[in-house]
Amino acid sequence: MDKLIIRGGNRLSGTIPISGAKNAALTLIPCALLTEEPLTLRNLPRLADIDGFQHLMNQFGVTTVIQGTRPEDFGRVMSLEATRITSNVAPYDLVRKMRASILVLGPMLARSGEATVSMPGGCAIGNRPIDLHLKALEAFGAKIELAAGYVRAIQPDGGMPGGDFDFPVVSVGATENALMAAVLANGTSRLFNAAREPEIVDLCNMLVAMGAEIEGIGTSNLTIHGVKRLHGATYRVMPDRIEAGSYACAAAITGGEVRLEGAKADDMMATIHALQAIGCDVTWDAKSITVGANGALKATNLTTAPYPGLATDMQAQLMALLCKAEGASVLKETIFENRFMHVPELARMGADITTEGRTAIVKGVDRLTGAEVMATDLRASMSLVIAALAAEGETTVRRLYHLDRGYERLEEKLQLVGADIERVDD
Repeated sequence: MDKLIIRGGNRLSGTIPISGAKNAALTLIPCALLTEEPLTLRNLPRLADIDGFQHLMNQFGVTTVIQGTRPEDFGRVMSLEATRITSNVAPYDLVRKMRASILVLGPMLARSGEATVSMPGGCAIGNRPIDLHLKALEAFGAKIELAAGYVRAIQPDGGMPGGDFDFPVVSVGATENALMAAVLANGTSRLFNAAREPEIVDLCNMLVAMGAEIEGIGTSNLTIHGVKRLHGATYRVMPDRIEAGSYACAAAITGGEVRLEGAKADDMMATIHALQAIGCDVTWDAKSITVGANGALKATNLTTAPYPGLATDMQAQLMALLCKAEGASVLKETIFENRFMHVPELARMGADITTEGRTAIVKGVDRLTGAEVMATDLRASMSLVIAALAAEGETTVRRLYHLDRGYERLEEKLQLVGADIERVDD
């Protein structure tokens, strides 16, 4: 198993290309199930989760062809064709490692009339039930059965009529599943209090490119007029706002300046405002964001919230940055109840952090020191890398499979801007 060796102290400077968004790509791939025509996705990141989802699609009889396989390339092009679906079962062995696998439920139900999906896995960051996914599908007319760790969704005779569903709490995944199920319903469906993250907008835009009829894109109220069929399309995956925010924190904690090529400021204003509150200089144009930190970092208070609030996926990275800020910061996590697992590992590097429930108090320290640390989930892994870049001495980060799920060739990108980081066999 690989590990990262990071020798801290180098000031990061230069340009990092931002990859296609993992969270968007994992929603766009299952859309191939909605049509028998080819769907081509461009700017697809090279990630373990993408490979896992590709294997899941192959399980259903979807043929996949990947271009851009040269090792020096960032991103790939994948063409998917579901001419004939040969299975509507997503088995445990393929689903258990990746929570996003539940996103095949809606499109498979819409296309095949039924779908059986194992309960999903993924990062252990708290209780993430799928009840809202199922309730939305029931509102559209589906029958739901639960047995032996599997979910089975079945259309009524004559197909799903569509319907209305009001989310009691905002849910990104449930909104995505509901959208994909509704586009082929017989009637009109309406979603109230829907998630409006940029990745939801990306999904809506691609579905429209495939022939779907969706109103209210970018708002919390979506109206979907079901159509008889969708056609193929070629679509470019949006840039990864979480990856961009992560590298912004890495630049800032080293007192450096990095241009994030391809990042879209409009998608990550909450992160930009957080960085500015911490004392970072942030500028942007239509093609990139530049983040620098020349002076002392400042303590601030941050709270995660559904979009357009601060993304929960940025909490760990910003916590690492605040470990070097002057004063005490308060971070409140409102989305997941178990997302401070990186705190003990940061403490091994000299961080001063106390937690109580979903609140963390971070007291800035003069120095962090290298240590052996272990990744606990995807974003927690990145927080350890960020801290290590500013730490004195050498840090070893283990359990890199978490990082490989969400950051395309991380060590290579950091090497581009001067980081002393390498991946070695453990």
